[in-house]
Amino acid sequence: MTSPERERNLPQHPPNSVRQPTGWTASRCAALVTLCVLCYSNSIHGELVHDDVWAIINNPDVRPSSSLRNIFTNDFWGKRMSDNSSHKSYRPFCILTFKLNILLGGMTPLYFHMVNVCLHCAVTCMLMHTCERCVFEESHLAFATSVLFAVHPVHTEAVSGIVGRADLLACLLFLLAFLSYIRSVGVNTAEDSAPSTVSAGSLLISLLLGTCAMLVKETGITVFGVCVFYDALVLCSKPLFGHLSGSGVRHLLQIWKPFIKRACVVSIYVSILFRLWLMGGSMPLFSEQDNPASFAPYLLTRILTYSYLLYFNAWLLLAPAVLCYDWQVGSIPLVESLSDIRNMATALLAVVMVALCLHCIHSLKRQKRKEVLMGLLFLVFPFIPASNLFFRVGFVVAERVLYMPSMGYCILVVHGLSRLLSLVGRFGTTVLSASMLLLLLLFSWKTVQQNKVWLSREALFSSGIWTLPHNAKVHYNYANFLKDSARHQEAIYHYSIALRLYPRHASAMNNLGTLTHHPEEAERYYRRALDINPQHNRALFNLGNLLKSQGKEREAEVLLRDSVSYGPYFADAYSSLASLYADQKRYTEAHEMYLKGIENCPDSSDLHNNYGVFLVDTGKEELAAVHYQQAIQLKPAHYVAMVNLGRLLRSSNLNQEAESWYKRALQVTRKVEILAPLGALYYNTGRYDEALKVYREAVSLQPENTDIWLALAQVLTMAGQTKDAEKMTRGIISRGSRCIECYRLLSSIYSKHGNHTEALEALNSALQQNPSDLTVRAELYFSKGNQLREMNQLDLAFESYKLAVELKPDQSQAWMNMGGIQHIKGDYAAARMYYQRALSLNPASKLLKENLEKLDRLERRKTGAP
Repeated sequence: MTSPERERNLPQHPPNSVRQPTGWTASRCAALVTLCVLCYSNSIHGELVHDDVWAIINNPDVRPSSSLRNIFTNDFWGKRMSDNSSHKSYRPFCILTFKLNILLGGMTPLYFHMVNVCLHCAVTCMLMHTCERCVFEESHLAFATSVLFAVHPVHTEAVSGIVGRADLLACLLFLLAFLSYIRSVGVNTAEDSAPSTVSAGSLLISLLLGTCAMLVKETGITVFGVCVFYDALVLCSKPLFGHLSGSGVRHLLQIWKPFIKRACVVSIYVSILFRLWLMGGSMPLFSEQDNPASFAPYLLTRILTYSYLLYFNAWLLLAPAVLCYDWQVGSIPLVESLSDIRNMATALLAVVMVALCLHCIHSLKRQKRKEVLMGLLFLVFPFIPASNLFFRVGFVVAERVLYMPSMGYCILVVHGLSRLLSLVGRFGTTVLSASMLLLLLLFSWKTVQQNKVWLSREALFSSGIWTLPHNAKVHYNYANFLKDSARHQEAIYHYSIALRLYPRHASAMNNLGTLTHHPEEAERYYRRALDINPQHNRALFNLGNLLKSQGKEREAEVLLRDSVSYGPYFADAYSSLASLYADQKRYTEAHEMYLKGIENCPDSSDLHNNYGVFLVDTGKEELAAVHYQQAIQLKPAHYVAMVNLGRLLRSSNLNQEAESWYKRALQVTRKVEILAPLGALYYNTGRYDEALKVYREAVSLQPENTDIWLALAQVLTMAGQTKDAEKMTRGIISRGSRCIECYRLLSSIYSKHGNHTEALEALNSALQQNPSDLTVRAELYFSKGNQLREMNQLDLAFESYKLAVELKPDQSQAWMNMGGIQHIKGDYAAARMYYQRALSLNPASKLLKENLEKLDRLERRKTGAP
């Protein structure tokens, strides 16, 4: 007969029984949801930052227009799984949620954050349900576990960073798969056999949910390990410990037959899944920056560092006082010798884990509580993929990968506190309860504060500088932000610090080159970056463009070809190389390069836009319009393509359509490069009031832009506001601008008012600047001849016209005016010669034909001919 003490040690509920919901369940779930929302309410107004940019903003797979097939053939970042540069992060279901987010709410970050917070609420409630059913006998302990999980600061990266959705959703599916597996196993009442599988459907659902968890994030596959171990050590605990010794192999196999069947089904299924995953290509390739320990030359260094990192992650769960979005490049120095004091921390963790395992085995033998086992299963298994145990990972420490393992931590902490409470008196209970409450308050406060870090790029990257100033990567990321914000001197400072901390940071070297204003210095930076990494496609691209601008086209071509070769999905390299070919009039090669770029980078809006420009230059306007529209479809905010399309339509006199595209571009941004062509359209179509409004806005945006001021003055002239136009033009000249067009405009204004002397002075001032463009000089001499003719200085006018046709022989009007002067002077033969030269250039001119007829009449009258 079983003793009373033995009966008290037995679980009050079968391990896989379904407890009836109590009146507290709904209220506890509501309390957990409220707590989660309170902790993360300040995160929902954050931007898309850090990895969110690459996974969502720059990822073509999440766009509504992209094919669903791409999601299942590409990795998390939009690269093909078969690509060597792919990280092999195959998470199509997570990408589907991003795509759905965009379909329903666009790119508004608010809705992305709201989904993440809702998922965290769901995981927290599901954890409480799992703990009530499979971990704790007392439901208030399950609630306490979930409260601790809800507020733990280490979760901020997973919840506040949108890419952390992979961890949130995988965790939710992990728990659902685990519960479904438990439901598939019957209640074990006999000690001579393992419980049978009572629901093949539940087992199948568990496999499907586990697969979905894996397709959200790779760590989701670890649920199958948890299920099998829980099955063996908890559900089959009676036959396991009752017949572990003293039985033959055949007898043991017979007893364990139901479990072996389930374990085989799960194992074979996992093997098939793993094999299918490997079919996506080779294992991911990472650099020394990503995981320095894995590149250490000595095995001892790798073992010691990996072991210490286990302790470091455990410490982040225990005391998350120092949190950072990136722990790479110098954050955690390698453990290179046995004398390193950090090995003591590793040893301490090993002792703790061994003690917990021994305690777990002892409890299972006596069929006591299983909280420690569940804590260890939920802690250890989800962390295995991040441990470098089976394969190299692409990070040193990543807080978001602790989201799932933290479930086990919370279970162990609450179990430990409950045991302490059972051992101490009333005073001790009060102290421990107060300590637990203080811990929850501290965790909540830290979570709220850490959420602020994820609100913007600047907040995130500057926090890294503050938290880990010896981390080269955070200086590099902050410098990138400063560079994008045009704070170049600050960016140079932080790039320099990154290089001092990590001299082999090729990207920092490359980016420094883009910020310097001295070509020689920039070239030196690019070449040093290539010395570090000869396959750095952006350094190859930048150096190629620099040499291209210096006329070193042969070397530039080689570098740009290498940039395309090492970065087959780098659209800018295709555009630059094609542009080089076009400049060399190698149009066929340029055309082929654009097509190759579009084939490899079909979602590059800039590539389509640049190809459109090339097509316009080669006379293929209709096809150019197609690619401009494709660029706009890929990137609805691509105002450059809109302006280019407007210009193309304007050249075809489709003014209304062109205007609509200019206005659409202005809805994206108010820039001078959009306002200027719109103002020109209004000017050329006689809509001077609208042109004035547009150009006035343009000069307010760029008050130093001489061309815009001049355009405004020209519109004022045509609108009859000549005094304002004259004042504005003289203001441009007074600022020291070398503005030939300003003098031409002044000449036009003076000529309108009959001030030919001042008009002539303005033209002479323009000619004194010795314009290099022969056409401009010819036009100035022609205008000067017109003013001299108005002043009746015919000889000087003739000489000016003569200079004009010497510079530009196809000026029919100048030839005609020269003929007119000779006509007036009575030199009919010379006049006829000039008229005929003008008529050969402009055969349809009625005026020239009339002048020649007048000459004929005068000559007949002079000779007396009929």
